[in-house]
Amino acid sequence: MTPEICAAIRQRRRLRFNYAGGERLVEPYAYGACETHELLRAYQISGFSASRQSGWKLFRVEEIADLTVLDDVFGDPHAGYMRNDPCLEVTYCEI
Repeated sequence: MTPEICAAIRQRRRLRFNYAGGERLVEPYAYGACETHELLRAYQISGFSASRQSGWKLFRVEEIADLTVLDDVFGDPHAGYMRNDPCLEVTYCEI
């Protein structure tokens, strides 16, 4: 478990990290696990994306590099957020 991710979720602070070929800026909403993978549900607001789209993404935490918790905070959840994410068998923390 990565405690910085839960701290960012509790404080509603944005994250910046490298993932699958580029830097991303996200708002983290839920962190947990499914099978043997830790997963982060986040809303990507800018940066690299193979799909070239912002929006809801699911990231494998073991593939995240250079994680930085930013001072930037975010407000209410974006449309489409749902607690108790069905992709997570275990939830460590969530908004």
